[in-house]
Amino acid sequence: MDTLKLTIVDDEALIRKAIKYELEERHALVECRRDDSGAVETKEIEVLDTFANAAQLFTALNDADRPKPDYLLLDMEFQGEPTGGMAIADRVRRQYCTSSQRPIGIIIFSGRFDNPLPSEQNRQQHILEVGNVIFEALRKGANAFVSKNAMGGFGVDNIIQAIAGLERGEKYYFNYPVMMTLKETAEAYFQQQYRQPLEEEVSDDERQLLLLEAAGCTAQEIATRMIGFVDSDKNVQDKQKELSRKLNTVNKSGARIAKAIACGLIELDKIPYLKR
Repeated sequence: MDTLKLTIVDDEALIRKAIKYELEERHALVECRRDDSGAVETKEIEVLDTFANAAQLFTALNDADRPKPDYLLLDMEFQGEPTGGMAIADRVRRQYCTSSQRPIGIIIFSGRFDNPLPSEQNRQQHILEVGNVIFEALRKGANAFVSKNAMGGFGVDNIIQAIAGLERGEKYYFNYPVMMTLKETAEAYFQQQYRQPLEEEVSDDERQLLLLEAAGCTAQEIATRMIGFVDSDKNVQDKQKELSRKLNTVNKSGARIAKAIACGLIELDKIPYLKR
C-alpha cells in the first residue's frame, strides 16, 4: 500500500512521540483522490521524521538522499517563537514547493485556539489577534489548522481529518474550535469595519439621550429624566437635531437610533424597558 509521508516539528518531545505512536498504532488510512475522474485510492499515513526545531527540519529537507514528506505538521509556538511554525511554512513554500513536484502540505498545530473564548477577558481583541495569525499563516503557505486539544482531549483524529480533507482536493482545512475562531474573527472584522469612528465625538449624556429615545421616551420624559443636561422639551429637540447632524442622518428618531446601534454608540441590551 502506498503511503503519505508526514514529518512532525514540535519542540515538545512528548507531543512528537505521542503523535507518532498513535498514528503508527492505528495504521491511519485516508482516501486520496487520484485524478479528476473521481477515482480514489487508500493510503496509510507514515511518520517519516520528527524534529524539535526548524534547523533539524531544513537539514533533512536539504539532504538529497532523504525522502521528502508529503505533509508537515508544524507546531505554531516554539519556545521563544510564538509564530515559529508560520516562519517555517513561509520558507518551505518559497524553497521547496515548485511547480515540478507535489507541493508539501502544511498543517499548523496549536493549542492557542483551545481556551473557551466566551469566558476570556478582552474576548473580541483576542479573537481578532488569533484570526490575524491564521490569515497571516495562510498567506505564508499553511493549508490547514488543527487544535492540539480539539473536542476535549489530545488525539490524532483532527490530524487525520486534515490530511484526508486536503487529499480530497480541499485547499484549506480547519477543525473546531479553529473554525469558530475564524468565524468570529470575520464577524468582528466586518463589524469593526462598519463601525468607523464618527467625525465628532458623542458624549455620554448624548448616548443616554439616545438610549431613552430608543426606549420610546417622549421629549418631555427625556427632559424629566435628564435634568442638568436638558431643561425643556425644546432643549431636548435641539439636542436631537444636533445628534442627527453628528450622526449624519435625517432628523428622525428611527434614523438616529439605527445609526447609533450600527456605530456601536448604544447596545440593545442597555435600552431600558419602560412600562406604559
